Amino acid sequence: MPPHPVLSGYYANADSRQARVDAMFDASAPHYDWITAMMSFGSGRNYRAEALRRHGLAEGMSVLDVGSGTGALALIAQDAVGDGGRVLAVDPSAGMLAQARANGVCETVQATGDDIPLDSDSFDLLSMGYALRHVADLEATFREYRRLLKPGGKLLLLEITRPRNRLGFWCLRCYMRGVVPVITRVFRRSPEAQELMRYYWDTIENCVPPETILAAMQDAGFSEVRRHVVMGIFSEYTGIA
Repeated sequence: MPPHPVLSGYYANADSRQARVDAMFDASAPHYDWITAMMSFGSGRNYRAEALRRHGLAEGMSVLDVGSGTGALALIAQDAVGDGGRVLAVDPSAGMLAQARANGVCETVQATGDDIPLDSDSFDLLSMGYALRHVADLEATFREYRRLLKPGGKLLLLEITRPRNRLGFWCLRCYMRGVVPVITRVFRRSPEAQELMRYYWDTIENCVPPETILAAMQDAGFSEVRRHVVMGIFSEYTGIA
């Protein structure tokens, strides 16, 4: 099951989705950190760090950060696990991984979430920040995540979920599909980054509901599956392998 239907304004069919999305992220990589900091009013790093801490990130752990992008979560995890731990960043976009390495991420692997060339039972924590909407298939992705986690390891997915309140939905839509792309175009002079930000919202608006994500995690074999909501729009999905 894909996390959202084909978005024909960006690609023709499901088979062409990955290449098109990777191209958007590759072109936007030099601008991505600026955009996300602007979009979150500078609060994004603190929220990510607090979420990782609340869900058990600790010194010495082995962490796999999937859909790592420019390494926002991976860099926080590197600081937390210390020299005795390991953090590996995975992303399908070569451009985003190059930026992650420039930012200080030590280990990277280019791969999609449903096919990661790593050994089974290898990680204590698998994180994914705001990238679940970009996988091809939820069930296949969650099965792969469970394979990679050690028995008892934890899955943590951070996502933006469209508000169920109509006013909240339209306010967020206006900001993320209107204001953010325009500011991106004006200040970064990148039509590709502007398009990526429009796509970013469209994947949020068309994403399957939280109940579907939770059910897919359970079907993949995760236990203690839960969703914690912050400010009505930030979803933290967790499960135990």
